[in-house]
Amino acid sequence: MFGLFNKKSEVEKLEDKHAKLLEEAYALSKSDRSASDAKTAEAAELDKKIAELRAAGK
Repeated sequence: MFGLFNKKSEVEKLEDKHAKLLEEAYALSKSDRSASDAKTAEAAELDKKIAELRAAGK
């Protein structure tokens, strides 16, 4: 109940977006390989940003 009001940190938001991008990339890999590669590249950039934020301690 009290977790209802907790806001997600920036890292948690980026992790959620990263997971969604990877799911989309997997779904696209069966039909449009270039679009799948683009989503995977976008997820990789988010992964770098997540690593930077974790290193900075946020």
